Amino acid sequence: MSTHTFYEFPLNERIRVFMRLEQLFQQFEHFVEGTTIFDKRAAISALLDIMKIFNRNDLKSEILKELDRQSKTLSDLLSNKEIDSEKLERFIKSVNGLSKNLYKANGKIGVKIMESGLFKSISQRSSIPGGMCSFDLPEYHYWLEQGHNVQQHDLKQWIEPFVGIRNALKFILNFIRQSSTPTQEIAESGFFQSGLEQAKPFQLLRVAIEESSLCFAEISGGKQRFTIRFMSKSPDKVRPSQVSDNVSFSLTRCAF
Repeated sequence: MSTHTFYEFPLNERIRVFMRLEQLFQQFEHFVEGTTIFDKRAAISALLDIMKIFNRNDLKSEILKELDRQSKTLSDLLSNKEIDSEKLERFIKSVNGLSKNLYKANGKIGVKIMESGLFKSISQRSSIPGGMCSFDLPEYHYWLEQGHNVQQHDLKQWIEPFVGIRNALKFILNFIRQSSTPTQEIAESGFFQSGLEQAKPFQLLRVAIEESSLCFAEISGGKQRFTIRFMSKSPDKVRPSQVSDNVSFSLTRCAF
């Protein structure tokens, strides 16, 4: 059984922000389970980056818009007799449940986390390179030396306001990724270009190549057209260059 490496490219700013948040949540969830001081530092750094994105964007509103759009699109499909209506209704119920939970969250998400004096101090020093050393933040140093259970309790409290957002993002992105059927394509001399139908709400491109391939996919484009270049790094070159061989790959134009 062959394994593949996936390269994804968001086609609008909303999905771009969602994917950045998805990666940060995954980093947090990974490091929060670690037992070393550096695991906890990495979890805190991911949480700080999550906070920065929330401070710059009205994410609750953006996610609710996307959930409402998905709910409407799914509801319109109920009249299609070729679709499993029971499965579709379960999806609609899930979408509406996620929306309902987010509507219940009052105020700006993440504000409460700053009520923690420790986290506020960490946040204030985080913009300084190396600014979270033990001599800068002795309280943080003390916290890092506490038992795993104490740290887990605090970290779970700090991430709690974002759980509803995390669940909604996971559902939205997974649904988008599974919304279309992949096609098999050939990039001649490592180059592939194609257009996108304007009538369809394309949100994401997914490229899959075999893990054994000695190249990576560099994707660029917009709402109407996109380009994929397969690049490789050679020891005698400073920068990667486009491969000269044809490359077989799987392409999913995710539209939902």
